[in-house]
Amino acid sequence: MQIRPIHTDEDYKKALSRIEVLFDARPGSPEADELEILGILVDEYERKHFPIDAPDPIEAITFRMEQLGLTQNDLANILGSRSRASEILSGKRSLSLNQIRLINKKLGIPVEVLIREPENQSG
Repeated sequence: MQIRPIHTDEDYKKALSRIEVLFDARPGSPEADELEILGILVDEYERKHFPIDAPDPIEAITFRMEQLGLTQNDLANILGSRSRASEILSGKRSLSLNQIRLINKKLGIPVEVLIREPENQSG
């Protein structure tokens, strides 16, 4: 297959089909090189045509807490206050810079996610 830029949905589908064929290519082979290049092209096409927005910070915190088996009390321990944790999770209070740092460090949520305005917060 001749490698070409992906401009259309049809090009995209063809590239995905070819990737399936090449998926188990032996490292260092011409097929593996083709697979790597197609992967880059598909990734770029997907970034342009299927962008994924960063999650809402409250949803990200809630999701991460669920993943780690943490409760609102655990978040209160991180933030130093039960009422503060409750206000943040309900969207009544924005995260401070210090809270963003703490949550990033303790829960591993990227800072870029935490600095976004929550969707349910008026503002």
